[in-house]
Order: sequence, then structure tokens, then C-alpha cells
Amino acid sequence: MLISGKTVLVTGGGSGLGAATARHFSSLGAQVAILDYDEESAQTVAREIDGVAIKVDVGDADAVGKAVDEATERTGAAPRVAVNCAGVGLAARIVGREGKLAFDVFEKTLRVNLFGTYNVMSHAAARMMDLEPDEGGERGVVINTASVAFEDGQLGQAAYAASKGGIAAMCLPAAREFARHGIRVVSIAPGLFNTPMMEGLPDDVTAKITENIPFPGRLGDPKEYALLAAHIASNPYLNGTTIRLDGSVRLPPR
Repeated sequence: MLISGKTVLVTGGGSGLGAATARHFSSLGAQVAILDYDEESAQTVAREIDGVAIKVDVGDADAVGKAVDEATERTGAAPRVAVNCAGVGLAARIVGREGKLAFDVFEKTLRVNLFGTYNVMSHAAARMMDLEPDEGGERGVVINTASVAFEDGQLGQAAYAASKGGIAAMCLPAAREFARHGIRVVSIAPGLFNTPMMEGLPDDVTAKITENIPFPGRLGDPKEYALLAAHIASNPYLNGTTIRLDGSVRLPPR
């Protein structure tokens, strides 16, 4: 798919992987709509790239539907690409100190990460189905963000790993369902990236985290995620798979 001139939705586009993705797609000529719960950050990035910013809780299916409609109206076209970067990284043991259970963490993590991804994918794909296919028969592509934690979940990451595992697991059945409409679905499973969550850590903690990354021996740059997302959008034979983007790291148990 040619990216230039297309409408691209990016959730979580106010920071981290989403912001890098919004900037990169804009540089390729796309009209970008940022969907983010943090409206101020989303507006900041949108002004920078002459895009659109819309506040939304991705865990709210009705709100997502309205946000996608608004994005379509404000950009002048339904999305051809939807990139799901919105998410939370809450950590908690299943049974913590003094027997405290962590269901609240599990529920919130799945609502934002998994249900949020499903909501955006559903509404974006529904609108893509009404678009005219290109010369290759393609109408759109949905790019979802899993995590290496779906395979290498660490202690305290049961909720996060489950949410990202769900994203990876639904990739193939979603791709199979949407195939007759010319819509592809691909997931990216990032490793350890230099996102706002990581930026606040002390240097010695960052060094400890990165020492297990074989090559390059550093945190990933969000721009590298954006490069892969753009390649997925451009390469019509990528479909129904989850791609690890991780410098060949395998997370230790803790």
C-alpha cells in the first residue's frame, strides 16, 4: 500500500512508540489522526505534524466508534491504516503480600491493552470495508502492538503478558476473517524500548535491563518501531503474523 495521501489512525500517539509512529507516517505523506487518553500530549504531537488529535478511552467501545467517525470526518477519509500503540504496563503479583489478590490490575490491563486493541481494530476494519480496494485488492491494514512478554513474561507480568498474548493470538484469526475484504492484520512484539516508562529510570537500572540484549546492546528507539510499522503497511504480503522487534533479547524470569 502506498502510504502517501492515506489516513492513518495511531492510538497512544501522544508519546513513546505511538508518537514516533505518528511522526514517521506523517513524514511519508499520510494524514494522521492521533487517538489518546492524554489529550494534551496528543495535541502537542498533532500540531507538530499537522494532524488531528482526539481524546478517547480505547477500552470504551462506543467512545472508540465515535472517535473513529470523528477522525474520518476531520481528515476527510476513512483510515487505510490503524496502528494500535495505546497501552498500560501495570505490574503486580497474582497473589501479593499478605495474600492480596491483583484482579483489579488484571482487569484494567486487559481492558486497556486487549479490549482497547480489539475495539479500535473492530471499528477501523468496519470502515475500511467500505473503501475501494487498490489495484492489488487491498483496502487497509491493522497493526497491533503485542510485546515480547507474550512469550517471555516476567514475574509480576501475568496481567501484561496475558493482554499481549491475547493480541498476538487474535492476529491470525482476525487476518483470516478480514482477508475477503482485502484487510491485513499484523502484530509487532517490541522488546525493551526507550519509552517514557524507561526514560525515568536511573542509569544503573537501565544498564542492568539492557545487559541481556545481545545486539544492538541498547534499548530500542521508538523510531525503529515506526520503521517496521511503515514497512508492514507498505508490504502487502505481510499478514497474520506477530513480528518480534527486540535485538534478539529473551527476558529472564525477573
